[in-house]
Amino acid sequence: MAETQSVKAAWPLYLTAAVIAAVVAGAISSLFSGGSLAALGIPDPGPATTFGLPALRATAWILAALAVGSFLFTAFLLPPRQVGEDLNGARLTVDGVIAARTGGWALLSVALIALTMIPLVLSDVSGTPLPQVIFSPSAWSTALSQVADAKVWLGVAAIAAITGCAALAASAWWAQVALLIGAIATILPLGLTGHSAAGGAHDIGTNSYLWHLVSMLVWVGGLMALLAHGRRLGPHMGSAVRRYSAVALFSYLAMVVSGVINASIRVRPEDLFAYNYGLVLVVKTVGLIALGVIGYVYRRRIIDRLDDNPLAFRRLATAEIALMAVITGLAATLGRTPPPPPRVTDLTEMQLKMGYNLTAPLSATNWLTQWRPELLYSVIALLLAGYYLHLVRRVEGWSASRTAWWLAGCATVVVTLCSGIGMHMPASYSAHMVAHMSLSMVAPVFLVLGAPLTLIKAAYPAGEFNPRLWAESFERSRFLRVLTWPPISLAQFAFFFYVLYVSIPLYELMISEHAGHVIMNGVFLVSGYFYFWELIGPDHIASRATAKVRLAWLWVSMPIHLFMGVYLMQLGVVMGEEFYSSLKLPWQPDLLADQKAGGGIAWASGSFPLVIVFGQLFYLWWREDREETRALDQRADDTDDEEWRRYNEMLEQYSGHGGGRA
Repeated sequence: MAETQSVKAAWPLYLTAAVIAAVVAGAISSLFSGGSLAALGIPDPGPATTFGLPALRATAWILAALAVGSFLFTAFLLPPRQVGEDLNGARLTVDGVIAARTGGWALLSVALIALTMIPLVLSDVSGTPLPQVIFSPSAWSTALSQVADAKVWLGVAAIAAITGCAALAASAWWAQVALLIGAIATILPLGLTGHSAAGGAHDIGTNSYLWHLVSMLVWVGGLMALLAHGRRLGPHMGSAVRRYSAVALFSYLAMVVSGVINASIRVRPEDLFAYNYGLVLVVKTVGLIALGVIGYVYRRRIIDRLDDNPLAFRRLATAEIALMAVITGLAATLGRTPPPPPRVTDLTEMQLKMGYNLTAPLSATNWLTQWRPELLYSVIALLLAGYYLHLVRRVEGWSASRTAWWLAGCATVVVTLCSGIGMHMPASYSAHMVAHMSLSMVAPVFLVLGAPLTLIKAAYPAGEFNPRLWAESFERSRFLRVLTWPPISLAQFAFFFYVLYVSIPLYELMISEHAGHVIMNGVFLVSGYFYFWELIGPDHIASRATAKVRLAWLWVSMPIHLFMGVYLMQLGVVMGEEFYSSLKLPWQPDLLADQKAGGGIAWASGSFPLVIVFGQLFYLWWREDREETRALDQRADDTDDEEWRRYNEMLEQYSGHGGGRA
């Protein structure tokens, strides 16, 4: 019995998963390479490229998943060394440090692979044998200047190297949350390129692929981290697996739904067995179904017996990870396998650049009649609305007004991005400005008034390693105190606004790619949320300024949009003119007039949310003044007006001395 319960090293598990994924990806890609190269009209670069490129890509995905899973484990599955009322300053346990170092080394390995991929992609697209590319002095500069995928891999290498080095030095709990975000960001550039980012409907294809890729990283990596912890016979295994089980279920469903959406854009049902791309999709789907069955069995039969029989989890999880590695290898081949012919071959410039066609300019009547699903932030908003309502059911007497505010904020995000406003956002400066103002000044105001962290604290028990403790620790964190300090809060809100519209080349770069719109929308929402949270949010912020001071800062910040609006209305140069003209919109808009209209929107759009903000601040000021008066009255009652009597005695003494001098 002692032998079966002995501690086992985890590195053979990682190595096995990487080798399985690499062999599957390399072998299948080599098998299909002849047809793929012929379809693309590229000479055969040799087995080092045809096998090595997909094999290294699959290995990078496995390592990235290991990093994501390791930081997910240290941040949210395994409690740190001391768990009290606050996690700020909490240090990782020995098992947590091991997992964090594993994530760091995994990311540094991803960085090395990413650098190796730069000459590999040049060899692949040019048909030049890899040795000639590697030993060519100009290969790297040629790849980075002419091959888009090479630039993407360079970005992956940079993010992975920075995050990996930080992980090797960090041992605090809060650092693991940041490292988890960094590990996910490492692989996101790959999600914004490839087949999903090209052709018609690429906006839906890219967003669904992002869901698919991130869900895969969390699902595969989380299980690898848990199995490694089990091989070390680490503590808290039962609670960690139960938390992961909920995350895994969501990740699995997200993978299936996003995969179906993405495949439906690329492949007709009749093409599934007619092309190699479709065959790989079918095999991958069968593997996902098998994994779903395994997960169900694991959930129903093993999770409740983990504390008594941890070896059962080891055996099942090992088999599951092996199958996950096979599916990862299959997924890696799709990026290099040509898909079937597109559903629509005669694509317009709008479809190539935006993913869809527009037939009429945005108006007051058609913005609610034109709808197109936005599968990233609008889906997140719907999920947050559902989670909020789930928590409301657990909290007795929760404010209906706060619920209404939160749902209004989520609805604002959905309507802004899915209605005619979101559809016209890439094609029109004025529509872009409407969306910007809605995402940065309307939705955040509604969301912060929903007090989500207060709801989380009320919905979960105290004294446990759970979302309540995470929320309380975040509210007390130094990061939040710095970010919500009024000068910095105002500076970050103004910075993102001005840097985008003052720098014309930056604006043109951001609007010309779908990735730019993804980044901009995220920045608008997050920046606006923190700014208005500091001003009017009911959620607690340590050492927050009084309502009177916050009202003064609001007066200081008011001219920001006024100045920018006036600047845009007077600007004689059309921002993004080349891109907007290339869309060839059928109504041939006056770009300069549209830009001036956008400036007017920026100038006037702050009025509506500022009415709510001013009203809330005046109410908070009145309430603080009333509480201060009540406290003074109570003190006077408790001391029998002692301060008032001393004040009167002082006046009498002063009057007596004055009379004597006279």
